[in-house]
Amino acid sequence: MPTLDEERALPATIAALRKLDPSPDEILLVDGGSQDATRAIAEEAGFECMTAPRKGRGAQINHGVEHASGEIVCVLHADSELPRDAVAVMRKVMSDRRTSLASFLPRLVGKRGTRWGSTLHNYVKTWYAPLLFRPHLFFRGVRLLFGDHAMFFRRVDFIEIGGCDERLSVMEEIGLCTNFAQLGRTRIVHRWVKTSDRRITKLGSLRANYIYLKVALMWSFGVREGLARHYPTIR
Repeated sequence: MPTLDEERALPATIAALRKLDPSPDEILLVDGGSQDATRAIAEEAGFECMTAPRKGRGAQINHGVEHASGEIVCVLHADSELPRDAVAVMRKVMSDRRTSLASFLPRLVGKRGTRWGSTLHNYVKTWYAPLLFRPHLFFRGVRLLFGDHAMFFRRVDFIEIGGCDERLSVMEEIGLCTNFAQLGRTRIVHRWVKTSDRRITKLGSLRANYIYLKVALMWSFGVREGLARHYPTIR
């Protein structure tokens, strides 16, 4: 779990993790230098906590995978809640060697309930994003997965493809998807992972989706440094 100043989101995520059956082998929190109580909350919950030598989700994910001991790794955002049987689902999906990368299906939830419009758009985006940015992969059946999907993969495969681009604080998942596609198929498991609608609540649906498209286009044209400047931090 890569984190940065997530004290508000963590309690709900921790509560969901405690309900997992079976339990995960380990939970690693990889912090990017939080100035709030993120680490204290996670340590009290019994997580193994560490600080990445470099800030940014790409670097934090790399650091976490490096220190993970399990065969299967799931990258979970601090504002997302996995389904109760997530561990069993991940083990079953990854037992198919044809699958290199998989994820759950995010359902955006907030105080007013599920945002079904944005939730549907997130699903459709997994199709049109590769068509726009990597059409050769789209016609091979590759779908682009995003961080809110709670992506999971084999640790050995992550190492083989070189992990995340550490220049990226955001959009690291697109590079992962395109690289994992060299090893096998990328797929979505049709089970919900609940994720916070906090970005849409703060920015509005149109502005939020405009920002998503903008940074994705910048990435597709080769921009790697400074993408985070165009992606407002919402906590």
